Amino acid sequence: MIKSKASKLTLIALSVVTALCNINTAVASIGGKQVSPSYAIVDTNQSQCFGTTDQEKCPSATEAMFGQDAQYQGNQPSYIKHDNGTVSDQVTGLMWSQTTDINGDGKINAQDKLTFEEAVNYIKNLTLAGYSDWRLPTIKELYSLTLFDGQDPSGIKLNTGKSQLIPFIDHEIFGVNTGDTKSGERLIDSQFVTSTKYVSTTMHGDDTVFGVNFIDGRIKGYGTSMPDGSVKTFYVLAVRDNPDYGKNDFVKADNGTIVDQATSLVWQQNDSATTMNFTDALGYCESLSVSGNNNWRLPNVKELQSIVDYTRSPDTSASAAIDPLFNSTSITNEGGKKDYANYWSSTTHVNLKDGENATYVSFGRATGFMNGQWLDVHGAGSQRSDPKVGDASQYPQGKGPQGDSIRINNMVRCVSGGGVTFNASPEYQARTAMTIENMSTESTSDMPMNKSPLTMMDTNGDGKISFSEARGPLKEDFKRLDKNKDGFLTKDEIPSKPKHD
Repeated sequence: MIKSKASKLTLIALSVVTALCNINTAVASIGGKQVSPSYAIVDTNQSQCFGTTDQEKCPSATEAMFGQDAQYQGNQPSYIKHDNGTVSDQVTGLMWSQTTDINGDGKINAQDKLTFEEAVNYIKNLTLAGYSDWRLPTIKELYSLTLFDGQDPSGIKLNTGKSQLIPFIDHEIFGVNTGDTKSGERLIDSQFVTSTKYVSTTMHGDDTVFGVNFIDGRIKGYGTSMPDGSVKTFYVLAVRDNPDYGKNDFVKADNGTIVDQATSLVWQQNDSATTMNFTDALGYCESLSVSGNNNWRLPNVKELQSIVDYTRSPDTSASAAIDPLFNSTSITNEGGKKDYANYWSSTTHVNLKDGENATYVSFGRATGFMNGQWLDVHGAGSQRSDPKVGDASQYPQGKGPQGDSIRINNMVRCVSGGGVTFNASPEYQARTAMTIENMSTESTSDMPMNKSPLTMMDTNGDGKISFSEARGPLKEDFKRLDKNKDGFLTKDEIPSKPKHD
């Protein structure tokens, strides 16, 4: 059971009568002086509570797992879709291009994707709705569009043909699509590029740019070039207005807190100093008291990502990816290196089956087990997810195509303020699902478990895979995997977990 604070219990009791009550004020205070925010963080739009696996009634303050994302509501998403191909975000003040149909053929598919350099040049020369001051969004700007009432299809084999899926973006406002399975992409190959480059490198020294995947609901660093010499391509959205969005303005208070004057969020200066599972993380923040402030909560994932400093990393600044005003506890990672932790958020990462996982943000290397070693596969500042509870030793080589490390016990940094309100019984209103067309017989993240890549791709039955036969991860890694350089992949050259960005 969670030990709750008396003041919060009083507010919760009042919420039974009022249905909604304020726990935090819209402005922060430093030395008695109120600070007005310069930009607002859009709420995650998550309005359902979950247990360790399934959707459940939201718990009360005396029950375990109290304090989930759905129970704290912030600035609700609000857009205006104009007739000139643009969208105005009423919360952030950002204006967006409306569609990713770059070539204007009325379809959104692989033909609309651009390399990082092509995206930079495309937007540099873009004139839309009479405006020519468009820019490639930063990772914080693009992530503002992410909605966590989406459903991640990763690792789930879908039937071919048409089906329904709720993406992690408002698809009724923005023209987006899944990966182009007709051209050999996976369903989840819906990566959107940003202007934010990783200050270090991923994998084996790959130059990397951050992107958001609006189909699987993650931030990852993507290598800009592929091992076979090809170049990674992305969907693209352009943005303009409010150039200060995402720029923090931290002030260290005298009471063990850090105030972000840009957002009015008040942060715990010290982290939890020890790792814990998701259930315990919720309880830790709900029972925290710092210098008389006991209105703490576990931050939702968009609040947490807002304090990442993408100019820092363990390799380049020997620190966590956060302003040095914060105290960050170092860890030893899976590869034996000094590193910094993943930090829990209160946001469940829902997939098509359950709500077993919760999201975290990597303030250190986003490690994965690839080709027999632990690497930084996605970069400090990535957002991924872990099982809420369980035994991390059950995942000795991580999970998924990049062998993402599964820790389950992550660090915690609590938050208060930001104009967030508590809602004891949030009302769930499902967004309209997007009709998708899946032409692939493969799992959305890897090959089917009962068939080997050789069986799936050897179309002429000669016992090996040519470059023209290879698809997905094997095609991207073909040059490196072809150890004898004979132009074919044989059984002993095909890894159990091929690399895929």
